[in-house]
Amino acid sequence: MSIYDKDQQEVVNKTASKLKTLLKAPEWSYFVKTGAGKERPPVDNDWWYYRAASVLRKVYLMGPIGVSKLRTKYGSKKNRGHKPERFYKGSGKVIRTVLQQLEEASLIEKSKKGLRKGRIITNKGKSLLEKDELKSKKS
Repeated sequence: MSIYDKDQQEVVNKTASKLKTLLKAPEWSYFVKTGAGKERPPVDNDWWYYRAASVLRKVYLMGPIGVSKLRTKYGSKKNRGHKPERFYKGSGKVIRTVLQQLEEASLIEKSKKGLRKGRIITNKGKSLLEKDELKSKKS
């Protein structure tokens, strides 16, 4: 069973617990919204690690991928009162910082494949995601 077949929420939760030892959430992450479409910051204090795990999984599945495409993936509809909802992209600062932290931990790297450029997952990043897969497969 590969990462494509597993429950994505289970993969992200297990990877986030591993990333808590590798990454450090910035001080501003406790006060920032995750996009213009949101009204308030996340309630969960560990949201940074869940977002990092989710970004790592997206880079694995869709790489090479950049900040702009990830902003669209993490965007949401904004409640504008009586006016119709409108789609807003997610926060670029959050995604950019997460990508930089994952790059420093050597889980992803910059790459260019033909016309597409962005981040791709490294062998270390693959093994981090797939080790969680092997553990959950045995249980």
